Amino acid sequence: MSELVHRDTTDGVATITLDSPANRNALSAQLRRELIDHLDTALADDAVRMIVLTHTGTVFCAGMDLKESKGQSAGQQGVTEVPRILETIWTSPKPILARLTGPARAGGLGLVAACDFAVAANTATFAFTEVWLGLVPAVISVTVLPRLLPRAAHELFLTGETFDAARAATIGLINRAVPTDEVDAEISRYLDMLRRGAPGALAGVKDLLRRERPSSMSDDFAQMNALSADFFASTEGQEGIRAFAEKRCPTWVYRDDSLFSALTTPKST
Repeated sequence: MSELVHRDTTDGVATITLDSPANRNALSAQLRRELIDHLDTALADDAVRMIVLTHTGTVFCAGMDLKESKGQSAGQQGVTEVPRILETIWTSPKPILARLTGPARAGGLGLVAACDFAVAANTATFAFTEVWLGLVPAVISVTVLPRLLPRAAHELFLTGETFDAARAATIGLINRAVPTDEVDAEISRYLDMLRRGAPGALAGVKDLLRRERPSSMSDDFAQMNALSADFFASTEGQEGIRAFAEKRCPTWVYRDDSLFSALTTPKST
């Protein structure tokens, strides 16, 4: 049986590719298992700084494999694997970027929403089609609803209407909608910016963005003050401060010192 998900690591970036175009990269049992394995391997690899989730064929992901789901009981519907995939992406300490040059439907939108960044071709389309099939977008709502504007979520979940990439960006589902021939350049732009960040600091920011805020502002400030102090005193924090003073790149940035100087020196007006 040929592999349905591939992984390639180059220059600190693990590219995980859904490669099941015959069924529009639907989340079949085999694809789910392989995607989990490749995500776990990439996250455990110290050489990997960032992950790009992409696809072959004309469709990013059509959601669950309905041919497999036909006639299956509730316990056979991938109810443990899909949450595992979405939670792994959502809680990854390493930034994960979704790269779409084709449509996403139903469960595929859960993958898109779970990623930290999503760049789509402006020809890509999206739809929560579950209600048309007598289903509910329950599992994917855990990652989708934090991204979407509430009015848009109500409208699109209830109607199943197809919407374009421009609207997907407007309502918060994706970051950018660009011409197809500019998708890779936009992904590269995000990767270049992320390379400037310290790995530990990026993981810390992801934790910060996921945390629930205390009801008391004073408690919130106390927690954030302690967190900030920890990072100032951390190995990465001290290296970043030294690098700034010495006008050089910190050790985690593989770039010329001249670029770091340009980034940190205010321009005269």
